[in-house]
Amino acid sequence: MERVADWQLAHPAPKWKATDWHNAAFYAGVMALVEVSPSPRFREAMVKMGEGNSWKLGERVYHADDHAVGQTYADLYRATRDARMIGPMRERFDSILAHPKDDNLLFDGKKNPGHTDRWSWCDALFMSPPAWAKLAQVTGEAKYREFAVAKWWVTSDYLYDRDEHLYFRDSSIFPKREKNGAKVFWARGNGWVLGGLVRMLQALPADHPARGRFVQQFREMSARIAALQNADGYWRASLLDPASYPMQESSGTGFFCYGLAWGINEGLLDRAHYEPVVRKAWSALLACVKPDGRLTHVQPVGFTPVTFDENSTEPYGVGAFLLAGREMIRLGQ
Repeated sequence: MERVADWQLAHPAPKWKATDWHNAAFYAGVMALVEVSPSPRFREAMVKMGEGNSWKLGERVYHADDHAVGQTYADLYRATRDARMIGPMRERFDSILAHPKDDNLLFDGKKNPGHTDRWSWCDALFMSPPAWAKLAQVTGEAKYREFAVAKWWVTSDYLYDRDEHLYFRDSSIFPKREKNGAKVFWARGNGWVLGGLVRMLQALPADHPARGRFVQQFREMSARIAALQNADGYWRASLLDPASYPMQESSGTGFFCYGLAWGINEGLLDRAHYEPVVRKAWSALLACVKPDGRLTHVQPVGFTPVTFDENSTEPYGVGAFLLAGREMIRLGQ
């Protein structure tokens, strides 16, 4: 984990801003590494990042992707209680609460120009709700958590397929089908959701009235996802048509490994059933790490299954790897 994180810190992706979601997912992984590494360099790197951003979120007020970095700000604040770390996020979220958007999630820029002002695509459930829930944790103000919970279920009601127990990426995917006739369920998109479920459950009080509903969805998705793992430990970019996308893919696999291992560690998933799944997944992920720490086989930015260069890497793939590694340590190497 340290080697992979060190490589990414030494090779920042110049095309992404420090506040962009691509990096924010990496920071979430670094914070998981902070919990287990004896070196202070990883926490120091995150504080330096926050200072460099003046603790601001991304520029788009409502866009979930521009909220994701706030998760790391909240985690850093938890240790220091430095109000600067959460001040801009608190101001942003208070503004959103004062001026909420409607619940039109149609993913069509012409018919619904403000569609990205809502959590209208499944990736958004990793990016924004945990930031709101973490802010509630560290401030003690339930209004942030309740917003996240309410809007999560708006998105779920729209994008969650209750038969398949998987999420469509957005409404534009509803009518599409894979070559084999199956519905299109993108691996990393569902990985974002499973990771988001983990982070929401971590932030919800044990007695929260919605907790049971989150646990139910987590278990439903986990069972379906585990059943779709390929023999080599990976999940392909298309969950229901892996033959059309035979390339090994580490970002979706990383998020699934993270979510399933966390579920075992928290007693929400049966260890005997799921442990072989996560151990195969972790072995697959390790095979994607080059000797210098570069993580490969990361599907580039997108919103559907695609083919791609096996040497591709991105910060969010590294974040998934680090999150998974933290849970594998808890599971017991």
